[in-house]
Amino acid sequence: QLQLVESGGGLVQPGGSLRLSCAASGFPLGDYAIGWFRQAPGKEREGVSCISSSGGRPNYVDSVKGRFTISRDAAKNTVYLQMNSLKFEDTAVYYCAARRYGCSGSQVAYDYWGRGTQVTVSS
Repeated sequence: QLQLVESGGGLVQPGGSLRLSCAASGFPLGDYAIGWFRQAPGKEREGVSCISSSGGRPNYVDSVKGRFTISRDAAKNTVYLQMNSLKFEDTAVYYCAARRYGCSGSQVAYDYWGRGTQVTVSS
């Protein structure tokens, strides 16, 4: 069974850091592009970052550039999202999703989704 499981969310103060993990089971993540998405209360889900199967230059939404870093660990079949300098507006449920090969700007292009992990930035 193909499955993605996110972890690493939690409560953090502004300026703090968290590292989210997206662990895959049932398939090798190396064949898939992995996107991170987030949905804040009352807002639509938005794309945050994506890394292709080749591990080429990742992409980021403008609001997180310079603060978030996506990476993959093939040995652990896991993709990470390192989040630094967190802001109140980063509060959301974060999801990872997978699709074959390349990143896509369309969420419907992703075949597999995790259930999400809550990130709350609060003082």
